[in-house]
Amino acid sequence: MRHGKKFAHLGRKTPHRKYMLANMACSLIEHKSINTTVAKAKALKRYIEPIITKSKNDSTHNRRIVFSYLKNKYAVTELFRDISVKIGDRPGGYTRIIKLGNRLGDNASMAMIELVDYNTIYNPANDSKKKTRRRRKSIQTDPPVVEETAPVVEEAIVEETAPVVEEAIVEEAAPVVEEINSDVENTSSDNVSENNETEIKTEDSDKKEQ
Repeated sequence: MRHGKKFAHLGRKTPHRKYMLANMACSLIEHKSINTTVAKAKALKRYIEPIITKSKNDSTHNRRIVFSYLKNKYAVTELFRDISVKIGDRPGGYTRIIKLGNRLGDNASMAMIELVDYNTIYNPANDSKKKTRRRRKSIQTDPPVVEETAPVVEEAIVEETAPVVEEAIVEEAAPVVEEINSDVENTSSDNVSENNETEIKTEDSDKKEQ
């Protein structure tokens, strides 16, 4: 009878089951997610989460305890060096099980077990950061377009209007100067002729008196 035996035997004897879970835990630490059956994923979740909690306190004693379960020094180093830093603020619940349907052949129910902090699809923080970055880019690109087009319009207006005004001024001013010069010449010639006439008259009057 199996009264009080609540853990999953997984169809294996005790030594085989322990080494299988240790190998699966090392694979999960190395690859951050693995595919397996639902029963094995649930057994692995109960096996590895206490080990990850031990890795939060990096000491020689805890490293030796974790090594006694995993039996792989590279997995222990990865766990204490990288994973413990990333999951340091999480108070439990380090893994997630996602069901994938049934397997072809024996129709066994399959699942993916992964470390929560290493998933980029279900992490809402990454989605919000991406949205804010897109909004900032759209806000920054709009004003330069207006600033670039405004000076071009002003330059075009200045180049078109400036020559027209100068030509008009020159054309209108030139005839006025010519007319004034002609009037001055006419008046001077009239004055000269009048002076000549007065001189002739005075000479005549002098001759008569003599």
